[in-house]
Parts: sequence; C-alpha cells; structure tokens
Amino acid sequence: MSERPRLTVLSGPSGVGKSTVVAHMRKEHPEVWLSVSATTRKPRPGERHGVHYFFVTDEEMDKLIANGELLEWAEFAGNRYGTPRAAVLERLENGEAVLLEIDLQGARQVRESMSDARLVFLAPPSWEELVRRLTGRGTESPEVIERRLEAARTELAAEPEFDMTLVNTSVEDVARELLALMDVV
Repeated sequence: MSERPRLTVLSGPSGVGKSTVVAHMRKEHPEVWLSVSATTRKPRPGERHGVHYFFVTDEEMDKLIANGELLEWAEFAGNRYGTPRAAVLERLENGEAVLLEIDLQGARQVRESMSDARLVFLAPPSWEELVRRLTGRGTESPEVIERRLEAARTELAAEPEFDMTLVNTSVEDVARELLALMDVV
C-alpha cells in the first residue's frame, strides 16, 4: 500500500502558461483531479457552476473564510477566489493525485496549512519571453501591462520558496514532468 499522495501546487508568474500546461495534462490524464475554486465573480458565458468554478455570493465567501473551509483564498480584480479544503482532502484520502493551479499568495497559504504539499514553480524560459507573452496578447493598456510586469518580477523573486522549478520551454515536456512528479505516469 503506497502512502497517500501529496497535494501538488503549480504556481508561477502571470503569463507563464500554467493553465495551458494543466489543460494539456488533463487532456492526456483526465484522472488528475484539478481543484475547482469558489469565486465571487459572475459566470462568464459558457462557464458552469461546479465545473469551472463554484459561484458564490460575498456572504457565502465570508462564511467559507470564517469557518476555515478554504485552503487558501485571495482577492483579484475586485473578486475573491478560494480553494475548498474538504474536496481536496477527500480526494487525497482516496489516493487520487490532486493538483492546484494557484497564484503565489495562494501557494504560500497552502504551504502554511499543508506543510507536506509539493510546491512547483513554473518559470518562463527567459524574462524576455515572459514580457513577450504578457504584452503579446495585445488586449491590454500599457498601464495594465506595466502592472503585470511588476507583479511578474515579484512572483519570479519568490522562486526559492518552492520545492522545485520547471521551466516552461515546452508545454508537453512540462506536463510530462509534472505527471511523473505526481506518480501519474
């Protein structure tokens, strides 16, 4: 009987490709359980409650936080997001591989509440490549891009806090490395 799997947390700067890597991973290995976050933001077209997010009211989010029912939570762009604790623990107890894709602030909170979690930092191949990805969308104002770059500098500086770093030179390679880490392949 192998030991219960460790929670794996994937984090890294905005624009590094976390969701792309996770989407590729789950296409190949749908058995990897990705935690569904609770959020106070309104659903976007096509998003379904319980699939993409658990859409909750501000009051419901206040209760989740007050009752310690979230592993981590953060406010982003005027909305709050959090990871429901019970679902994560239940999956781990059942021996399932569990992945959280969250920001730096969330990763730090998980480290405090679950010291055995494995924190994986997804790094860009270079600063220039990250700048290209953040500016290449062409949908944001220079002020927003500058704020994102400033945040990315802070996020990159936190790399030593993580258990290991994977460099996102290839989505396929990173997904494969992550799956091997989680003992899925």
